[in-house]
Amino acid sequence: MPTAVPRPSGRHFLQIPGPTNVPDRVLRAIDRPTIDHRGPEFGELGRTVLAGMKRVFATEANVVIYPASGTGAWEAALVNTLSPGDRVLMAETGHFAMLWKRLAERLSLAVDIVPGDWRRGADVPALEARLAADRAQAIKAVCVVHNETATGTVTHVPAVRAAIDRTGHPALLMVDTISSLGSLDYRHDEWGVDVSIGGSQKGLMLPPGLSFNAFSAKALAAAGHARMPRSYWDWREMLAINASGYFPYTPATNLLYGLAEALAMLFEEGLPNVYARHDRHGEATRRAVRAWGLEIQCAEAADYSSVLTGVVMPEGHSADAFRRIVLERYDMSLGQGLGKLSGKVFRIGHLGWFNDLMLCGTLAGVEMGLALAGVPHRKGGVDAATGYLVDAARHALPRAA
Repeated sequence: MPTAVPRPSGRHFLQIPGPTNVPDRVLRAIDRPTIDHRGPEFGELGRTVLAGMKRVFATEANVVIYPASGTGAWEAALVNTLSPGDRVLMAETGHFAMLWKRLAERLSLAVDIVPGDWRRGADVPALEARLAADRAQAIKAVCVVHNETATGTVTHVPAVRAAIDRTGHPALLMVDTISSLGSLDYRHDEWGVDVSIGGSQKGLMLPPGLSFNAFSAKALAAAGHARMPRSYWDWREMLAINASGYFPYTPATNLLYGLAEALAMLFEEGLPNVYARHDRHGEATRRAVRAWGLEIQCAEAADYSSVLTGVVMPEGHSADAFRRIVLERYDMSLGQGLGKLSGKVFRIGHLGWFNDLMLCGTLAGVEMGLALAGVPHRKGGVDAATGYLVDAARHALPRAA
């Protein structure tokens, strides 16, 4: 008889860049009896989570919550503001930017894409040039991904807003924050974003199943004359009943319990501290990768992501074979390379419910996996990361009187 593979002891290390680790507090909140979604208790829950999401988006504008994945929120942003045949301008920053492009094309939108090499954020000068050349103002929306989950690159949203403003173009600005919301500093109102798209399964520390649109008055006005067919995604139906904390259809009640708890955790830590923690873990991870002598997928330091780090495998070595060894031997899941990066890159997620010790365990698993898989590298990545983390902790200690 074949020998049974022993079940690993201890907790699985889920170090993909989403879905992320769900805190015990959130799991316990979800594990409650479902309540009447038309009763007074639910109305209070609905008002709580809608107000909390406004704080995370940093907006006084409208926020709606869908029982859907981030893909649903992509579609909602487009169908609420645009009409069939409208032109949208997008930037190729990685696999997810290209999936959003494909979705837009399936909705009969004409997509003008600014090409990219998947190693940096959006090419803002190229976006600006396209907008300046659009004298007929046929482009109705500019769509960018804030944090490209497939590559570990960040697009600087204020720079995109400034480019739109310099050209005087009236296009809406839409931003995918699915893997940045609750992890990276994001300011919907201050940055002049018209539609922000979010999801529950990354920095918000929930299972997949909720997604979000935050939208400006300008975007809501566009919804009044948009001719894209919509029913389930219609913002106006949501707003009509959201004011009292309810939804026009059956909501994901237990996920909303979890969302309320996750928001409480973020606010207890303090959003600036959350963002600083992610920055610290991103820098520690990059120091480890450099110490190993491996290449970071993001080629521009200004565009580094604090959410995840993409690592390029040496020529002749499969990222998927390496990931399989790490999973089988150390019970840790690392993110695979997506699209044209398949087999060439692995991704280390360091977002959501995460701390310094969890990061050290993650990087130790990677370093042991590199050795076990025979991947050429130098030792010392974990030491480089822990040295940085110790220095950061030392500087954070209160000074003696």
